[in-house]
Amino acid sequence: MEWTGEALLIGIRRHGETSVIAEAMVAGRGRYAGLIRGGRSPKLAATLQPGNTIQLTWRARLEDHLGTFNVELLQSRAAGLFADRKRLYLAQTVCEHLHLLPERDPHDRLLGMALDLIDHEPDAAALARFELALLDDLGFGLDLETCAATGLTEDLTHVSPKSGRAVSRAAAEPYKDRLLPLPSFLHARGNASPDDLRAAFRLSGHFLDMYVWSQRQLDPPATREKLIELLTEE
Repeated sequence: MEWTGEALLIGIRRHGETSVIAEAMVAGRGRYAGLIRGGRSPKLAATLQPGNTIQLTWRARLEDHLGTFNVELLQSRAAGLFADRKRLYLAQTVCEHLHLLPERDPHDRLLGMALDLIDHEPDAAALARFELALLDDLGFGLDLETCAATGLTEDLTHVSPKSGRAVSRAAAEPYKDRLLPLPSFLHARGNASPDDLRAAFRLSGHFLDMYVWSQRQLDPPATREKLIELLTEE
C-alpha cells in the first residue's frame, strides 16, 4: 500500500541507532506515524524539525502496519521559530495538542487552524479558539451559544465547569463563585483584553484537563503556561 500527501510534522522520536518514528498531520488523512530509516542522519536534520511542512510518501504491506515514510521538505519554519520565543512556544504547544487526536482520522479544520497559527504573528485569541475546536473534534465540545438554565442566547457570561454549557448573567448571579467566566469574544465579535484571554485559557484548560489530560494521565504541554504568560502580558 502507498500514498503521498502534504503534512505538518508534529513530532519525532528515536528508533534504534539510526532511524526515527515521525508523526505528522496529513491533509485528508489525519495524524499518521511512520518509520524513517536513517532519520537521525545530518542530511535529514533540517527536514525533520517539528513545525515544518513536508511531502510524505507512506508505504506498508498492510494498511494497519506502521509503515515507512519517505520525506521531502516543502516549507522550513525551524529558523524562524527558533528566532522568536513566542512563535516557538506556540508551535510546540500546537503540535502537542495535535498529538491528542486519534490516529488516521482526518481533522483538516484543525490542521488549517494550526498552520494559520504557526505562520502568523502569535495570536492569543486564535489559540484559545483552536483549543476549543480541539475539544470539539475530540467529542467534548462546549455549548457557548445558549444558556443552560433559561435557553437565552444573549448576555451569556459564564460556563458550568461540569456540563460545559453557557449560563446567562442573571442565571449565573447566585452561583458565580462556582462558574467559569465566559469571555464575550469566544461567542461574539469583539476585542479581547488580557483578562479575557486569561479567562479563555482557563476555560479551555479546565475542560482539556477534565476530559483529556487527566483521563489519559498526561501533563499539559510544557510550553503552554509560559506561552499564555507571554501572550497575555499587559
